[in-house]
Amino acid sequence: MAAPKVAVVGAGVIGLSTALCIVETCASCSVTVLADQFSPNTTSDVAAGMLIPHTYPGTPIHVQKQWFKETFTDLFAISNSAEASEAGIHLVSGWQIFKNPPKEDLPFWSDVVLGFRPMSEAELQKFPQHRFGQAFTTLKCDCPPYLLWLEKRLKATGVQMCTRKVADLWELHSEYNVIVNCAGIGAHQLVGDKKLFPVRGQVLKVHAPWVKNFIREGDGSTYIYPGIHRVTLGGIREKENWSLSPDPGTTKDIFDRCCSLEPSLRGAQDIEVKVGLRPSRQCVRLQTEVLRQGGVKLPVVHNYGHGSGGFSMHRGTAKEAARLVGECIAALQGSSLRSKI
Repeated sequence: MAAPKVAVVGAGVIGLSTALCIVETCASCSVTVLADQFSPNTTSDVAAGMLIPHTYPGTPIHVQKQWFKETFTDLFAISNSAEASEAGIHLVSGWQIFKNPPKEDLPFWSDVVLGFRPMSEAELQKFPQHRFGQAFTTLKCDCPPYLLWLEKRLKATGVQMCTRKVADLWELHSEYNVIVNCAGIGAHQLVGDKKLFPVRGQVLKVHAPWVKNFIREGDGSTYIYPGIHRVTLGGIREKENWSLSPDPGTTKDIFDRCCSLEPSLRGAQDIEVKVGLRPSRQCVRLQTEVLRQGGVKLPVVHNYGHGSGGFSMHRGTAKEAARLVGECIAALQGSSLRSKI
């Protein structure tokens, strides 16, 4: 069998990182990334890029923890390298605050982030409306630079980047041996996944270089995430809303909520509004499916449905997807050998 050809559909953080993991684990593969949008026009470009997981009800906690740990470990290594600035990855410390103490003593990821501890009474004085909080250090991806850095690494390994709207996975079967579906919210139409739904997000990117610490309401409803050049203010979660148009009322609401936590933001400059649709479902769809049409088989590895947890989990799920691609290729090579005997 000639070098297996793999097509990765989607060029957000899930698609690009999955393509990179496939290249790293399957040197004999030829990999092509197909997408109708590349950075800066992907949903990932809008994301805040903070490594603070949310929980998927349909996925075992030990699996989620493994995905997060692998992601944190890989990105921590980048943050500790000469490429940190170009990749847009840095450590940031701050607080997760609650009006009422959470039911769980410790989130499942508390021993993966750095220095996790309850906030002191002195720290809580900064937030008089809140009774409890957690302090820790985690990683932040500035998303557009990170996506460009991933693209650069892929191109350096010979991966092709093609702008192409894929309407049906079957249209790829004559060109590629294995398809990897990282289409995000596009999978709703591409593979007819009715369990997938959009959760509309709107964020403000502002110039406020004096803000150094992240602040996050425990339920994730309001957050202030300082990046290298801009601070991301959020947020909103609107289920089943497909609109990509910024809403001025929402912009004001987000800004006011963030200013109530960090009053100095009233002096923020150069406010830019971004909207994205989080591809949400009860659990990430990470599995192999063999499509059949007549006597033809097409192996597909699905890796989508990360919702607001894409950046927190992306390397972990990409590694698992790459392992599944390796299994598909081994099966194809096995059947190719058998057919020759």
